[in-house]
Amino acid sequence: MQKELLAKKDYSAVGEEISHEMAADFIKSYANAYPDEVKHFGMGKIILEKMLAQPGCVGMRFYNGINEKGEKTLVYVGIDEAGNDIVKRTMVDEEGNVAITNGLISDRNDGEWSLFGWIFGY
Repeated sequence: MQKELLAKKDYSAVGEEISHEMAADFIKSYANAYPDEVKHFGMGKIILEKMLAQPGCVGMRFYNGINEKGEKTLVYVGIDEAGNDIVKRTMVDEEGNVAITNGLISDRNDGEWSLFGWIFGY
């Protein structure tokens, strides 16, 4: 019986750097196709670092959502090496007790100025 090697996806390597021109084209195409949609979302370094520092976190996944004000938002969730959302995590408290706690999940649109918005006038 022949055994096949299963290629394991490296979720920590998902994504790639793109040029400023390509980014501008993507943003402008979206703005033209959806002129009344939210133009951008922001996430601060502090929560980003906290999410990536979770044990076993190798990347992030972004879900579309609607916030409590009825506005479109993104929900940010850490993912593990198997590509699973980190919604629960095991922790050890100061007394050495093991506990299961929720994984960090984040959202919030910064609603602020953006360079690409300034360049393209939206």
